[in-house]
Amino acid sequence: MKVAVQLHPADASPADVEYTWDPDTDILSAQLSPRTSSAGDGLSGSVGLEGNDGSWVILDVAAGRIAAVEVAVWPDVRQLASLSLPTQIEDVQVVLPVSKTKADVASLEVDTHLFAEADAGQRNFHFRLGAPRGARTVRVARDLLFDVDDKNRISGLWLLNVPPCPPTQSVEP
Repeated sequence: MKVAVQLHPADASPADVEYTWDPDTDILSAQLSPRTSSAGDGLSGSVGLEGNDGSWVILDVAAGRIAAVEVAVWPDVRQLASLSLPTQIEDVQVVLPVSKTKADVASLEVDTHLFAEADAGQRNFHFRLGAPRGARTVRVARDLLFDVDDKNRISGLWLLNVPPCPPTQSVEP
């Protein structure tokens, strides 16, 4: 199963992204601000992108719009000396439509190959879903980009300008 999206002209400035790390679990959350309105057509709930290795990326969706992204279980991240960021980025509104056959579904899990790479400082991450394929890059929020293939399916996502993960603090007995 693939995650299909609809692309519409951008109707506002891109939302800001606020990153937070859970220091105990290394879960990274990217919250969009301002939050998406609950009014509108589209899926509301969560979309879990599950890698074959047990890794998870979760999309929090409200009224078809991405409200947050969470990397709950990390795939192995290939660290590159330099990660080439997309140079052509379209500003659009990304909508996850409600499937006519699954209109009451509030949670969706998609099994895929999940591949992650990052720059040397681990400030920019690229997650690729499935086999490599041609895609265009669209802006969901200021530091959150999606790769969308020619059938308007999500083929990847970018988390940009991520702050460093805080060191795990141990408690002395």
